[in-house]
Amino acid sequence: MANIYKNVLFSQGVTTKTDLYTVPSNSRAIIQNIQVTNETGTVNVQVYVYDNSTTTEHEISHVTVAARSTENMAKGPVILEESDVLRIQAGTIDSVSGVISILEINRD
Repeated sequence: MANIYKNVLFSQGVTTKTDLYTVPSNSRAIIQNIQVTNETGTVNVQVYVYDNSTTTEHEISHVTVAARSTENMAKGPVILEESDVLRIQAGTIDSVSGVISILEINRD
């Protein structure tokens, strides 16, 4: 079993939901931080988790981010299981970017 610390950097270029991170099929993951920076005017941002075991999607966070500010969309650890997907959606094109801090725990 290995612990792998990783960051996923992103820049949201569309207003549709975008997959940011998918848990490998041999792992679980703990999301510590979903930092979102707004580079333009006020924008609405939503974060979703697709639960692969139940084939359902859940909104886990939403916030209105003021211009030139940063928000943490994860107010506590988010545990993801095998093949779960973390997604983001922003209300304005090319408005938000950020980083996700992840601890991935695999069984290899």
